[in-house]
Amino acid sequence: MKKILFILLMLVSITAFAENDVTKFLGIPVDGFKQDMIQKLKAKGFKYDTTYDRLIGEFNGFDVEIGVVTNNNKVWRVMVADAVASSETDIKIKFNRLVSQFSANKRYMSGSTSDQTIPESEDISYKMLVDKKRFQASFFQLPTDTVALRVALKSHLAGRFTLEQIECPTETEQKEILFESTSYLLDIYSKKSVWFMISEEYGQYRILLYYDNEYNHSDGEDL
Repeated sequence: MKKILFILLMLVSITAFAENDVTKFLGIPVDGFKQDMIQKLKAKGFKYDTTYDRLIGEFNGFDVEIGVVTNNNKVWRVMVADAVASSETDIKIKFNRLVSQFSANKRYMSGSTSDQTIPESEDISYKMLVDKKRFQASFFQLPTDTVALRVALKSHLAGRFTLEQIECPTETEQKEILFESTSYLLDIYSKKSVWFMISEEYGQYRILLYYDNEYNHSDGEDL
């Protein structure tokens, strides 16, 4: 009975953490109903365009268009697109500037172990047209409640290891616990995905920036 109660408490702590720590856009959780999200963005100063179901305003110093995407009536993505197209040279500068901004922001962790900037010599138009290359960069929003994260991690480990193994692990168990902890944390981080890419249309380029709440993303449940 005690073991069952412990498992239930463990599941509650992990679930509670997942429900409260989701991707945010301008401090607004990417979650809930679409109309509520739109109202919160309007409160931030964005104007709603009913014709194209989008919001218009300024973000990070540029005019943008914002789209709110849902899955099963719950918001899972906020897309931010440049309202004004750029040249190939300018979009490369803008892309690299965004990479630098996210990399310098302590609230984010890079989604890649390699440099995500575009080399100055890179021919974007050729690579996209001929090689079908996608220029994109990915980051993860780090959890804001580190205390809750530690509790969730301990609960997760407690479901896989005994208290004795956690407190006094052998060398092998220590490696297993480290691997399990790393895997769990990476999975948590990946649920708060923020990434962007270059979009091309008739020789003009735009940055498309996505704030995704992977907890609400479709996982084939409708198949």
